[in-house]
Amino acid sequence: MSLMTVDQVAEYLGVQNVRVERLERESLLPSADKDADGNPLFEKVAVEKYKVLAERLGGL
Repeated sequence: MSLMTVDQVAEYLGVQNVRVERLERESLLPSADKDADGNPLFEKVAVEKYKVLAERLGGL
C-alpha cells in the first residue's frame, strides 16, 4: 500500500491543498491513515480511482 500526502494528492489531481482537505472532510476521498502531525494520508490506488471517477463526472 502506497500512501500519499495532501500535497502529493493535490499535485496529482491538479488542485489546491484545501480542496483535497475538503474532499477528505466530506468523505468523498477518504484517508487511509494519519501522519505523526495528524494530517491525512491517502492510498494511491484510491486517489487514482477518484481522479478517473471525477473526470467521468465532468472534471475536478
